Parts: sequence; C-alpha cells; structure tokens
Amino acid sequence: MKSDIEIAQEAVMAPITEVAESLGIAFDELELYGKYKAKITDEYLDRIKTNKDGKLILVTAINPTPAGEGKTTTTVGLGEAFGKMGLKSIIALREPSLGPCFGIKGGAAGGGYAQVVPMEDLNLHFTGDFHAITSANNLLAALLDNHIQQGNQLGIDTRSVVWKRCLDMNDRALRNIVIGLGNKSDGVVREDHFVITVASEIMAVLCLSEDMTDLKKRLSRIVVAYNFEGKPVTAGDLGAVGSMAALLKDAMKPNLIQTIEHTPALVHGGPFANIAHGCNSVRATKAALKMADYCITEAGFGADLGAEKFLDIKCRMAGLKPDAIVLVATIRALKYNGGVPKTELVGENLEALKKGIVNLEKHIKNLQQYGVPVVVTLNSFITDTPAETEFVKNFCLERNCEFALSEVWEKGGEGGIELAKAVLKTLETKESHYAPIYEDNRSLKEKLEAIAKKIYGADGVNYSDSCNKQLKKLEELGFGNLPVCVAKTQYSLSDNPALLGRPTGFRMDAREAYVSAGAGFVVILTGTIMTMPGLPKTPAALTIDVNEDNKITGLF
Repeated sequence: MKSDIEIAQEAVMAPITEVAESLGIAFDELELYGKYKAKITDEYLDRIKTNKDGKLILVTAINPTPAGEGKTTTTVGLGEAFGKMGLKSIIALREPSLGPCFGIKGGAAGGGYAQVVPMEDLNLHFTGDFHAITSANNLLAALLDNHIQQGNQLGIDTRSVVWKRCLDMNDRALRNIVIGLGNKSDGVVREDHFVITVASEIMAVLCLSEDMTDLKKRLSRIVVAYNFEGKPVTAGDLGAVGSMAALLKDAMKPNLIQTIEHTPALVHGGPFANIAHGCNSVRATKAALKMADYCITEAGFGADLGAEKFLDIKCRMAGLKPDAIVLVATIRALKYNGGVPKTELVGENLEALKKGIVNLEKHIKNLQQYGVPVVVTLNSFITDTPAETEFVKNFCLERNCEFALSEVWEKGGEGGIELAKAVLKTLETKESHYAPIYEDNRSLKEKLEAIAKKIYGADGVNYSDSCNKQLKKLEELGFGNLPVCVAKTQYSLSDNPALLGRPTGFRMDAREAYVSAGAGFVVILTGTIMTMPGLPKTPAALTIDVNEDNKITGLF
C-alpha cells in the first residue's frame, strides 16, 4: 500500500494557471509561487463581490482518536466527488502547522487519493504566510520591550505584560522563560512566554479580517499589557500597527492550489481548534462562496471544538450561514470510544460499537441545536463489517440525518459520490435555520456555561480564583459582549482527555481567561491545555528526510 506522500508525489498536477482559468481567474489576477501555487489578488476579490453565493458545507468530525477519522480527507474527497458529477465546487482549508508535522499528528493535506497538492510544499513553508504572522507577532513583542527599555512612557506594569512571543514549532522549553538578563542595555528583566504560531492572536486576526482596513483596526485593538492603573495598553498605543500590517500584506491574500483530481482549493490561515478558533480565513471562505456553486470547508478537531467555534465565532462575526454540515466518523473510532484498545479494533465488535456510538450521538445532537441539517459519513476501512456499517446507518437515519459511506482515501472523487448525493439531497430537502447557541448580550460566564452544558454535556463550570477575577475585570473593561473561545483537549467532549464516549456527571474546570481584543473573542483555558505543545518521545521529525533525487520522504 502506497503512503500518502508517495501518492501525492506521483500525482500529475495541472499548472495553477489552468486551475485558476477553470474558475474564471485571469492570469494577471494571480501572484504565482512557482508552477503549482498562487495567491489571488485583491483586484480579483473585488471583482467577484457581486457574484451570487454558492452553498456553504461545513465538514467536522467526532472527537479525534488514535484510530483516525479522516476529516480533511473527506473534505477533499467531497469536493472531488462534486467535480466528478460535473458540479462546480471549491474547497476551503486551513494551512498546516510545522508543529504537528514534526510532532505526532502529521500534516493536513488529506490522504490517499483525496489530497491537496503540492503536499510537501503545503505542509512545510508553503507561501510564507506563517513566517509573516510569526514576524508580525514578534515585531510587536520587540516594540513592547523596547518601549519599556526606552523610558516606558505608557506606564506599562512589567508584571502585567500579556503579549507572548511565538514560534511555529512544538518547543516546550519556551513555554516559560526569563528575558532581559545581562547588562542594563539588554532590556528589563521579566518573565516571558512563547505560544505556537497557530495559537497567536495575529493568526486569529488575519483569519477573521475582511480586508486591510479591518485588519489594521483589529491589530490596533490587540491588548499587549496593562499599565499601573490596570488599564489596557494596545498595539495601537505602541504605534505598531502600520509595520505589522506591512508584514501581513501578502499573507492576507488567499492561496490557490488543487487536489489530486484538479479540484480548486483555497488554503489560507491555520489557527488550531483546541487552543484557537480552528477555521480557515473569512476572506478565503467568502471568496470561495463567490467562485463556485458548492464551497466545502472544514473546522479543526471534533465538532465540540472546531465546529462550535465556526458556528459561534466565525459565522457570527462574518455573517456566514452554513447550508449543511457533514459529520465524519469511523467504525474504529467509535469502537475506541466504546472502550476497545487501539490494538484490538480489527474484527466485528457490535457491543463496543453500541457503547461508543454515544459520542457520535452527542455530536449529532450538538450540531442540530444550531438549526443546520446534518449528514453523517463513515470514512470506510477494509476492516469494517456490513453489520457494523448497517448499525451506524440505521442509528443516523433514526436521528433525522442522511447517511453515506465515504471511500475517498482509496478511490478519490469516485469514492465520495454517495456522500455527495446525500449532501445534495439534504440541501434540496432540508432548510438551514442557523443560529448560534448563545446571544451577544449574555455575560461571559453565561456564554461559557452554555457551551459547557449544551455542547460538552457538563453539569456546570468550576472557576479558579484567578479566572473569576479575570472574567470580572474583562467585563469591567467592556469585553463582556464578545464571544467565548474555549481552549480544551480535543480527545474528549469534556476537559479531561481520559473521558471517552459521552461523559456525564462532570464539571469543567476554567483556570484562566484573557481577551483577544483584536480577534474579537475572550479565551478560556480549561483543564491542562497548553498553548505551546511539546514533542512526543519519538517525534515524526526523526523519520523525515530528503533522498538523492531531492524528494522528501517520511512526511505524512
């Protein structure tokens, strides 16, 4: 069996100018990055603003397990399937982070014959967007510390600096550091921190900005510290906005690539869903809706994270209204949720499936709360049995969901036609009445508890003393009307990764709260979630190499 990278490297790519031409994009509306990658210009985005919107289809999944679910693979395969059926579709994805690529998760280009290509470029440096975001973030950090060093006219309390440096790599040693050591000219000594680039507020700002004007407004609102009176100090106060915007100018433009079957794909932005809002850029999604009849996008990790944030944050801010949601599951993952170890998932086990399917049931119920029709798809594996598949199918149909098998990993678009037909049937027969699950005028605690109870199934929330104080202060400062972005483990509906299936009788632990004023939401850290991940004992980086023909190996 060929690996994902072998399949991707054997793919015959069309010149990106041809892919663009299929969408009506002229040559001079592209900024080329070699033969197979391009950014689309602001002129093109302005030209299509009056086009009619296509249908917006969100792809999400049950909680991720070591068994794998294949959410991005399904997203890509569904777009390819529409193409096979002669329908004009486009895919809107996030850019992968280097952290997971060299850590444990791998890349985010899909898999098998449902991949976006060039796969190696996408998973590594791509068009430099992450470099730009990292640079803008760290420029702001440098300007902040320089201001303190040069007399601190804004009266910044160095014990209340909240802006962190960033790096797009899993490096636990940088979570907590001390800077300014050495001579007097080397800066003021203080504790500092790093986050991974995909958790940076700059990433969220770029992904939620409509245009350059909006980007600069959001950058100016970023809170970097508090002064001795306890009032916020912003990037605007530091005069940092213009130079940050200059670094982000090209990163604001969506990237165009293609699938193995030449379906167009906009890949832009990449916030993690467990520690950020987990969706590709608003610019790319809105452009995709104007470029094709069907826009298929995804949200990171399980529906309790990425989909909740897509529906409660991104759609709320951008005025987006999804027409249907595809919920991805696998027989293996459901059995894992039913208590079967990863090593024993092969072979029919209906009893474990019945126990584990409660995880799928909760996600179906959660998504239906938003008023959007749901289609469940099983990402098919050769080890699945007919009885197991039939059980899941009947389970979904009883809950008013269309159901379809997906075989896109093995067959590409051809393997996604059943799913595409189920999605089309849903779009034709069921109306979407999308609405977020909480109102803007609720308190921050009420918003958090709505998510905890309605989405996670918690009985309530336990607040640390510091979190209580932080939430109170944020509301006093006028941030109480913002939506809430919960940072929690992706492995469980709860904030405890060990609680599989559909946990009940638990309370969520909120340990810290801070505002991402530029992005426009309040972040709540729960459980033991980290904003700078670490590498595993045996990182994927140890198996990645370049051979004598200059081909990358070991990337998956």
